[in-house]
Amino acid sequence: MPRPRTPLSRLFTVLLAGLLAGLVLAVAALPGNLLAGFATKAALGAYDDLPAALRTPATPQRSYVYANDGRTLLTTFYDVNRSDVPLAEIAPVMRQAIVAAEDRRFYSHGGADLRGIARALVANVTGGDTQGGSTLTMQYVRNVLKSDPNRTAEERQAATEQTVGRKLQEIRYATELENQLGKDEILNRYLNIAYFGSGAYGVAAAAQRYFGKAPADLTLGEAALLAGLVQSPDEYSPIDGDAEAALVRRGYVLDAMRDTGVITQEQADRARAEKLTLRPTAQPNGCVATRTADAGFFCDYLRRWWLEQPAFGETPQEREQALRRGGYSVVTSLDPDVQATAVKEARRVYADDEKRALPIAAVEPGTGRILAMAVNRQYGVADGQTVNPLISGGGSIEGYQAGSTFKLFTMLAALESGRTLSTGFDAPSRLPTRYAAEGEGSCDGRWCPANANPERMDGYRMMWDAFGRSVNTYFVWLAEQVGQDKVVEMAQRLGITFRAESDASFAANDAADWGAFTLGVAATTPLDLANAYATVAAEGTYCTPTPVESVTAPDGTRVPVGEPDCERVLSQDVARAATDAARCPVGQQSAFGQCNGGTASGVDRIVGRPVAGKTGSSEKNATETFVGFTPQVAVAGIAANPDDPSDAVGGPVQSQVIAAVARTIRTAVDGEPVRGFTAPSRDLVGDMRRPEPPRPSPAPTEPSPEPSIPPDLLRWLQNRRG
Repeated sequence: MPRPRTPLSRLFTVLLAGLLAGLVLAVAALPGNLLAGFATKAALGAYDDLPAALRTPATPQRSYVYANDGRTLLTTFYDVNRSDVPLAEIAPVMRQAIVAAEDRRFYSHGGADLRGIARALVANVTGGDTQGGSTLTMQYVRNVLKSDPNRTAEERQAATEQTVGRKLQEIRYATELENQLGKDEILNRYLNIAYFGSGAYGVAAAAQRYFGKAPADLTLGEAALLAGLVQSPDEYSPIDGDAEAALVRRGYVLDAMRDTGVITQEQADRARAEKLTLRPTAQPNGCVATRTADAGFFCDYLRRWWLEQPAFGETPQEREQALRRGGYSVVTSLDPDVQATAVKEARRVYADDEKRALPIAAVEPGTGRILAMAVNRQYGVADGQTVNPLISGGGSIEGYQAGSTFKLFTMLAALESGRTLSTGFDAPSRLPTRYAAEGEGSCDGRWCPANANPERMDGYRMMWDAFGRSVNTYFVWLAEQVGQDKVVEMAQRLGITFRAESDASFAANDAADWGAFTLGVAATTPLDLANAYATVAAEGTYCTPTPVESVTAPDGTRVPVGEPDCERVLSQDVARAATDAARCPVGQQSAFGQCNGGTASGVDRIVGRPVAGKTGSSEKNATETFVGFTPQVAVAGIAANPDDPSDAVGGPVQSQVIAAVARTIRTAVDGEPVRGFTAPSRDLVGDMRRPEPPRPSPAPTEPSPEPSIPPDLLRWLQNRRG
């Protein structure tokens, strides 16, 4: 079908006709080889003078984001939906169809088909059908220059202006390209940049968009239809435009292919009779379109990570452009199975439309790779959805109180200071401290924390059973002995970030007086918490969380990003000692037989292999937390209302949170070798002998003004004072 003529196109053709009027008559009868030679001499330039984009294509391509198996597509990022493919992966009928439709003399001209230009000029000036006269090579030049991301908007616009100067420049560039590149290379470049309508740039995107298949699998009828779209892609698109016009145009292409001898009349008739069968496939774009296991929150974390990487540009804007136009292949750290389990478990606790949430994060110890980021909410901007980073924090999400899980940092600081796992204290129901306080929780003007379950928690405790039973007064006492600032510093060393302004202020200015820190009053996130416990699982090696395993550029080179960034922040022995005590909460036994009760004893049964962890309940059960780890994975989940901290999730949900995290751990280690924990040295164990309670002395047979104190009672009293 002819293009509609506009006043601008008429003016352009008249001007160009006047400039080349003598050329029209002179070249009309020249043989093709002389025309090609003429065009070559007309190039008036050298290959090195061509724009860089024509020498080395810089056309925008979409970036692909995969799970850690390298096959499961999570999403793509693009401004322009296109992806380059080699000519060998494009069906021969597609190559033949585009040549027949757009440039029948492609293999005989030298880049600028002067006969075609002359014919188009005559037709345009004399009032016939408007003809472009542009070869495939000239069209390629125009497409590259108008989409080159390295050119300014004005330069890209100039590439399509209807001027004599632009047309002559196009001829010059096309001719010089043909001097340097083979026909197949030019055809391949053209097929990878041409616009086929419905948002599809390049034949790979078009084949996927219209037929849901690779370009190598296109049939004759499908290829002819796609080739016909190039002349007027928006008008002919069978999805967004006129499907009948697309079929008429398909018939034209089939006839052209018959006329050039690449197909027979019978083949053309058979293809023409085919019913148009479309399988429209929308290419996902961005995090709201993730395909796998509700990975939108992970995708969002990946994008924010990407924008911080200097390897992709000097500014966040350049890095965003690189993601959307650079054609990268990103293999992330996300494990589809672990992610699917975590999502399932979060939604088993809370529905996706519930105000309360259970964000869960899983991290690989020793690498920092994030295996899962799940929550019962849906990622998106529609009603009932959210794009807030509920799992990793940031923006308006400061985090959630994680309760007694912070006791780990007190234990680590104590062990590092030279105390042993056998450090004992007769933990009372309430412990008056040196910190001033008023109202509830105070004793005579002092902060006076209490044990949640005195019957199970009060009494003489060492680190093992104090951690296993989560004895508040023991750990508040221990933090006072060590120094609260040392505990806060330990948490920061393991990656706990204080996003709340009040928490950051306390940490910077009043850490030594932050008495309640060990009880988990600072806001944190499941990702920070999982990574902190992963540091202990990795025997003291902290790794910066990373969402990728590899990033590959379009030319196949590996971008130097995403490698584990790790450092030792704890001695192996200290980490091993803390792990030994962390066996107690989950129903397992320490290497020294000192566990005698735990707050998450069912974890042992669910995981079925060596595991450690800790529960946490914030004040009045506003949040409920569990963190568990093996040598291969650390998983944290925090039940909370992200929008209303005063909305308490309640104590009964703790068992569900524990089970959700434990099942996620089980999936993560399924099929992995069973690995145990290494016991700490005896230097950090200490004297495990527990003092016996005082026994009443037998009644004296005669008065004694100064009764002696039995040695075991004296030792018990001394420990009580200590």
